[in-house]
Amino acid sequence: MNDKEKQNIEWKETWKEDYLKWICGFANAQGGKIYIGKNDDGTVTGITNAKKLLEDIPNKVRDVLGIIVDVNLYSEENKDYLEIVTLPSSYPVNYKGEYHYRSGSTKQLLKGAALTQFLFEKTGITWDSIPLDNLSADDFWRDSFDIFRKQAILSKRMDEKDLNMTNEQLLDSLGLIKDGKILRAGMMLFHQNPEKWINGAYIKIGFFESDSEISYMDEIHGSLISQADKVIDLIFTKYLKANISYEGVTRIETYPFPKAAIREAVYNAIVHKNYATQIPIQISIYKDKLYISNDCILPSGWTVETLMGKHRSKPFNPNIANGFFRAGFIETWGRGIEKICEACRNYGTILPEYTVYPEDIMIKFEALNTAKNIAKNIAKNIANSSKNKIEENTPIVLEFLKQYPKTTQKNIIENLNISKRTLERIISLLKEDGYIERIGNNRSGYWKILK
Repeated sequence: MNDKEKQNIEWKETWKEDYLKWICGFANAQGGKIYIGKNDDGTVTGITNAKKLLEDIPNKVRDVLGIIVDVNLYSEENKDYLEIVTLPSSYPVNYKGEYHYRSGSTKQLLKGAALTQFLFEKTGITWDSIPLDNLSADDFWRDSFDIFRKQAILSKRMDEKDLNMTNEQLLDSLGLIKDGKILRAGMMLFHQNPEKWINGAYIKIGFFESDSEISYMDEIHGSLISQADKVIDLIFTKYLKANISYEGVTRIETYPFPKAAIREAVYNAIVHKNYATQIPIQISIYKDKLYISNDCILPSGWTVETLMGKHRSKPFNPNIANGFFRAGFIETWGRGIEKICEACRNYGTILPEYTVYPEDIMIKFEALNTAKNIAKNIAKNIANSSKNKIEENTPIVLEFLKQYPKTTQKNIIENLNISKRTLERIISLLKEDGYIERIGNNRSGYWKILK
């Protein structure tokens, strides 16, 4: 059997009650099969109580797990073995209060944030879609709605005529009211004090001289819309110093980090945060680096490689994400990290470094003036310089070869005053593109012009 099959198959020589956990794990994942009466390499060893187990196992699975499985009896070389077929369940299955999950070729006991995310996904409920009692549109201040309307018009995500409505109607149009109750996402996005319901729903910013020495700090409270409106300006006016230069009379400010990348990273943190942990988003700023730490739950199986590659949008808080999208703060195509990396490339800084932990994620930016970024830009300038030399000298070399087909590389270098490395690259490119061909050896041969 191939590896893919083994991910959904277990071979057991005898039946044990503990295997109900494996059936639970299969039901909560993609389903699978357990064979009773086979050893670890799939060879049939047989069982003596096959007929009794054929009746007992389905009943135990039904009574303990609340699901139905197919149990089939097979025989090979007069040895009986059983096949237990478990289909994926559309609702969460538990074994005596424990939720097991099959991942790859292992069984995992789900706990903490992983269990919360699993239950949300299985039930179709998200953390931000829970309706709140005793909260009405009259309890909201207008400030966050004003910010939202302004941003939505500027980004052209909504028309002014579509925004010409009451705040309650706006909440409803954004899908933030269900059965007359405002969803948790509506409260988080627009209420002036979401910490009344959710502790830690704010952002901490600190400037560090070293890992153990903090110089000053701020906390940004209020609705998520107002936090997004304030946080970037605060970082770039209070925490970061720009290098000032001039082009003519034009003043140019160059910050140590690309503003577009920091903005995207902070907004992503706000949208994807697991607010149930009640730990604020933390932004740690140093002279040469910047960290954004955020408690979040990645989709099952996602890694740093998944994040850095092309991936679909799967926000932990889809209703909050939709509000940020309509305001023009983010996109909805899973391009957040792609945009961050693009902004870093355009700015001349190295790509950010992501560290993924079980229940949180941290992104690190290197400042423009760090050794890593200086080395990167030197290498880039050298590469661009070499590229320019190649582009400038290629037609000159080709014309020289047309006039002097028996010339040597040494003669070309001396006559055209170009480096050996540049000439070798030009010759290689001319050969690859089908312009020239070397006939004979290096001493007595010649250059044949093909184009």
